Amino acid sequence: MAFGELLGIEPQELKFPFELNKQISCPLQLSNKTDNYVAFKVKTTNPKKYCVRPNAGIVMPQSTCDVTVVMQGQREAPPDMRCKDKFLLQSVVANPGMIAKDITPEMFNKESGNLVEECKLRVVYVAPLQLPSPVMEGSDEDSSPPRASSLDNRNSNALDFSHVSLEPQDKSSEELLRREGNKRRGGFSFLYVMLIGLVGFLFGYLFRT
Repeated sequence: MAFGELLGIEPQELKFPFELNKQISCPLQLSNKTDNYVAFKVKTTNPKKYCVRPNAGIVMPQSTCDVTVVMQGQREAPPDMRCKDKFLLQSVVANPGMIAKDITPEMFNKESGNLVEECKLRVVYVAPLQLPSPVMEGSDEDSSPPRASSLDNRNSNALDFSHVSLEPQDKSSEELLRREGNKRRGGFSFLYVMLIGLVGFLFGYLFRT
């Protein structure tokens, strides 16, 4: 019997993200697109290394069944991460109403004339997924472009004040200052002359009397 006439299997490779000393599982889904009850059984070349749950069962007509293959934790990795382990999934038409405990090894015996469908599944080790490292919050504010921007601001401020001078801005200002000084000096001279005249008047008056 050609593969796929009774059960569809997904995936057809058992991929395990291999890690030392860690139990790893791989899911399988069996789909029955026929109108028959289908019995299945799972075998492996290394039964001490793997555990299949369930390793035998019944898939109802037009339904699916989930199977989990569990690999025990390994103490060392195989050379080049290559694995030679294989699985064999056998399926056969079962009697209507049959349940898992009614399955017998004779049902999968080809020599008895049973039409047994078989599918071989190989084991593949893959590297475990690596999560991206978290990004620190506020890294955008602490990045170099903002610091460069602050330096630019300081430079722009220095440029703004570089043209300021402490000297008078035009000759008109100098002329005004000079006139104010002359006025003040003229005022002091006038007072001095008045004071001298007043003293002379007082001395003349006293001597006449």
